[in-house]
Amino acid sequence: MKSTRNLSDRLWLVLKGLAMGAANKVPGVSGGVVAFVAGFYEEFIYSLQKVNRKAFKLLINGRFKSFFQYINGRFLGLLILGMVISYFSVSKILDYLIVHYELYVWSAFFGMIIGSIYYISKDFGEWNRKYIGYVLLGIIAGLSISFLEPAKENHNLIFVFFCGMISVSGMTLPGLSGSFILMLIGNYVLLLVDSVNALYDTFSDIIQFDFSFIDDTGRIELLKVLMVFSIGSLAGLVSFSHILGYVLKHFKKATYAVIIGFIAGSLGVVWPWKNKEYELDSLGNIRIDAEGREIIKDYDRYIPSEFSFETFLAIFFIIAGIILVVSLERYNKSQKQNGKIRTHR
Repeated sequence: MKSTRNLSDRLWLVLKGLAMGAANKVPGVSGGVVAFVAGFYEEFIYSLQKVNRKAFKLLINGRFKSFFQYINGRFLGLLILGMVISYFSVSKILDYLIVHYELYVWSAFFGMIIGSIYYISKDFGEWNRKYIGYVLLGIIAGLSISFLEPAKENHNLIFVFFCGMISVSGMTLPGLSGSFILMLIGNYVLLLVDSVNALYDTFSDIIQFDFSFIDDTGRIELLKVLMVFSIGSLAGLVSFSHILGYVLKHFKKATYAVIIGFIAGSLGVVWPWKNKEYELDSLGNIRIDAEGREIIKDYDRYIPSEFSFETFLAIFFIIAGIILVVSLERYNKSQKQNGKIRTHR
């Protein structure tokens, strides 16, 4: 795979990585949908597929330039750079917005996901009973996952490795939210809040030449958890990409039909109107995470009974989310027509 991109295209790719990284952290939102709508999903999957035996041979033999070109390293590097930046910047802003403007954030995401369904299905081509069946299968799978009961937190490192593999599913499979899956298996707070904050605090301490954290067993345990989780995520990213690369090559329309259904079925996860249900301890008190925040166990979804200004504003953000995705799709289409972005597969 070879791509020709100018400076503007590379900056856009970093920004797309920012969006993908932010989406991956929000329960119910899939980074894979961002990749799909932004027009680089297949290149992303096929590039990850190149991380194989041949790539490792090139790396071991010291042929670093050949290795970099073989795995489409410039593309992956810029995308990952955007995700890393997002993890410590955009995702923090998103956390703030969810706390203070929760209804409107979920409304915008709800609209964006509706827009992504339109985007994926508009060029699908001819529908028949078989593909409609695949869509229904995807809807059932999405709905089933949406209403599962969350499990308890688990620090076991083998389980954490498994969590890492599962968490990246949202990057490779549009409609499946890795963050939401982590909530279901009970480790969202541990892996995407506590351990990330521990890493952030550790970097801050090192910059100040404060190494007292070495004696902090709790901090070291969280860093160990984060390292195993990261290794699991990398393993999952590569393995899932090989599976998806195969099915996209041999069953492309069927795969897209399942993805459309899965995204539609998972809309319940990001339904804007919902009340939080908190996790309780043995005494009936709300459990608190390491940052002092109340731990959410699930959501009680409802339909608004009156048309208030708040409801009107939420609907406005839903429409804005749809328009944003449609506009992005049209922008990408015009870019390709103008020859500014050329991707050769």
